Amino acid sequence: MTQTETVNRQFVLAERPKGTPTTETLRLVETDVPEAGPDQMLLRTEFLSLDPYMRGRMSDAPSYAAPVEIGGVMQGGTVAQVVVSHIEGFAPGDYVLSFSGWQDYALSDGTGVTNLGKSPAHPSWALGIMGMPGFTAWAGLTQIGAPKPGETIVVAAATGPVGATVGQIGKILGCRVVGVAGGPEKCAYAVDGLGFDACIDHKADDFAEQLTKATPDGIDVYFENVGGKVLDAVIPLLNPNARVPVCGLISQYNATALPDGPDRMNWLMGQILRKKIKMQGFIIFDDFDHLYPEFAKEMSAWIESGKIQYREEIVDGLENALEAFIGLLNGENFGKRVIHVGRN
Repeated sequence: MTQTETVNRQFVLAERPKGTPTTETLRLVETDVPEAGPDQMLLRTEFLSLDPYMRGRMSDAPSYAAPVEIGGVMQGGTVAQVVVSHIEGFAPGDYVLSFSGWQDYALSDGTGVTNLGKSPAHPSWALGIMGMPGFTAWAGLTQIGAPKPGETIVVAAATGPVGATVGQIGKILGCRVVGVAGGPEKCAYAVDGLGFDACIDHKADDFAEQLTKATPDGIDVYFENVGGKVLDAVIPLLNPNARVPVCGLISQYNATALPDGPDRMNWLMGQILRKKIKMQGFIIFDDFDHLYPEFAKEMSAWIESGKIQYREEIVDGLENALEAFIGLLNGENFGKRVIHVGRN
């Protein structure tokens, strides 16, 4: 099932999943390749980003963005190549960062599309370290977490595209960094490959005890993108005036009911009050879009100097995107997961 010049493969939403998405949640269909009209361009998808937020787009629950309609093409960030252009500033052969979704081809009027040039060195990186995940890590940590040298940062999903970047920036800023990841291999990579001071396996029976030992001076910044038992273990360890940037809660995305056990809301609110904890959610391009040029300049310099390492996991074939996404939600990815859709 390779990409062709005559068929447009599309993953469309077939159902609103209850709990974890299944192979029945999206349906792969074939349509004609659309033709670009006046003030339009035809884009051919080269890379498709897979990100946890996509689970929310499958639901019709109230959120910060509209859900995908049943029968609609699944949303997603892409790096594409211009095939035909009737728009000034875009020419055939240009690579672009777009939001074309889970399909081979898409029409665009240029809104929200960034031209990456004819031959970017790492085109897929625009979906990762130089794109939304990297920007999320940088802005959430520097603008909300505001770490000071010598403070302790804890970040969950420590080897994912956001968590790995948060931890490395924390080290650049002179902090002690403790990661949380799933399994010994990921934890070893966080320490040996990314330079974290420690990494705790959240699957360990004594996870909370290990986290306590790894943070003898408490926690000043907790970068939240997981929730669940990791958050439960972190909250008692937060220092007075701790900061908690909240960019995601991946452990809860497939939940259909509140977790078992006592209501912990009053306990959490009491901790926030007594310790004067700052806990702030953010949507990266809603809240910090104006800071992207500053981020891009700083991140590019860090990558060039070797201060930031980036791990990418490329899965070949649009037809494999759904299973790869389900695996992502289950924590199977090791680094930024991208689908290579194009035939190049």
